[in-house]
Amino acid sequence: MAGMRAVTDAVVVGSGPNGLAAAVTLARAGLEVTVFEAEETVGGGARTLELGLAPGVEHDICSAVHPLALASPFFAEFDLAARGVDLRVPDVAYAQPMADGPAGIAYRSLGRTAAELGPDGAAWFGLFGPLVENAPMLTELALGDRRSLPAGLLTPTGLGAAVAAASRLFEQGTRAWSARFQGEVAPALFTGVAAHSITTLPSLAGAGTAIMLATLAHASGWPIPVGGSGAIVAALRADLEAHGGRIRTGHPIRAWRELPRARAYLFDTTPATLLEIWGERMAPGVRAALGRFRYGDAAAKVDYVLSGPVPWADPRVGQASTVHVGGTREEMAHAEDLVADGVHAATPLVLFSDPTVADPGRDVAGLRPGWAYTHVPTGSTVDVTGIVTAQIERFAPGFTDVVVSSRCVPAAQMAEHNRNYLGGDIAAGAVSTWGMVARPRPTTDPFAAGIPGVYLCSASVPPGPGVHGMGGHHAARRALAQRFDLPAPSLAPDPAP
Repeated sequence: MAGMRAVTDAVVVGSGPNGLAAAVTLARAGLEVTVFEAEETVGGGARTLELGLAPGVEHDICSAVHPLALASPFFAEFDLAARGVDLRVPDVAYAQPMADGPAGIAYRSLGRTAAELGPDGAAWFGLFGPLVENAPMLTELALGDRRSLPAGLLTPTGLGAAVAAASRLFEQGTRAWSARFQGEVAPALFTGVAAHSITTLPSLAGAGTAIMLATLAHASGWPIPVGGSGAIVAALRADLEAHGGRIRTGHPIRAWRELPRARAYLFDTTPATLLEIWGERMAPGVRAALGRFRYGDAAAKVDYVLSGPVPWADPRVGQASTVHVGGTREEMAHAEDLVADGVHAATPLVLFSDPTVADPGRDVAGLRPGWAYTHVPTGSTVDVTGIVTAQIERFAPGFTDVVVSSRCVPAAQMAEHNRNYLGGDIAAGAVSTWGMVARPRPTTDPFAAGIPGVYLCSASVPPGPGVHGMGGHHAARRALAQRFDLPAPSLAPDPAP
């Protein structure tokens, strides 16, 4: 490898939560680690920055609400709280405003949620009761590497939890999804969560997403990091650097020849970027399989500066840091179908977050950030500010009166601040039934890139999208065992001197 720079133990390309989790795992094992980041700031989809919309008001660039960070085995051992990261859990995890009546409110309490759903309360409790009781087992299964099973799964309790989850997956992932419910509010409350998958509904992938995230809402909550998502990134970076790791920002990698010689390379990137860098050295079968990796539909983002709380028609919605704005189950499913067909929905599903609800410190001189996504066809160049604002106004009359300023990032521009978001695909790959098992390619080791010592560790590998660090941690553990013959290190905070 002529022309290579200095030798190091491990190189990580990409500094999103998975890349930093991989780097932390490797550095804590005593290895010399260098991280290369194309952008000028670290964090990927978990950055918090001032956008210039209002002095001092900071916005979460992509992710804002973090149920998977709170549930993640990696972050549990890493102990974010001990590192000063306050994951603030509101009493209301998420809400679903309705046009013609009271909203659906998902409280941390399953019983209270069911009590306010009227005739569908018992159905909601029956849907989630067994899942909430077994949330740790389901979380371990959902955030695993898709190639090994949780130790307790083969016990009677574990098998019962798996059967309960599977039965609900097939119920809510097929056209039988409304058989359980009588009214419109409960099914809409479920569908708003399912739509996080950015796929047609009903679908097994959408149902799996909703079952996991809604179970966590009642088991541990949907937290907001105080100060923004960047607080999680800052904790990871501090630990990495404390263990000798180095980060080089503003340094895109375009070919393997630009990398220093190392014993292991981990890529927090899409398969497309991995192919660009290493494709010429891959076996033809691996190269072809990664080339067939399917990317999904897109998101366009609208950042707002607001002069006060959103005036939701149902005031209870204002207690939620996350609001799924889309109306009934049928309206949301229709909007997602249109997107899959390459059409912009006139009344789209909007995911809205007001982090100040849980973190009052985000208010600066009476101004607060508002965070919104809507789903659009891949590569869309449309400025969606108008349709997103109108959809929120539909359920919060007077919303436009509290909007001080805004900006849109169309889907086609999402990759300008995060190269993993090709065409606006914020999940780094289509969320599909096949992908739940075979992402990024059919193989016994989904993290292996087909070249000795090269691994993929992004949201494109198991367990998929989300700020949980598990993709990076899984890949790093493989690298430690296969390239260095080292066990996984402790992630716990270092003892005070």
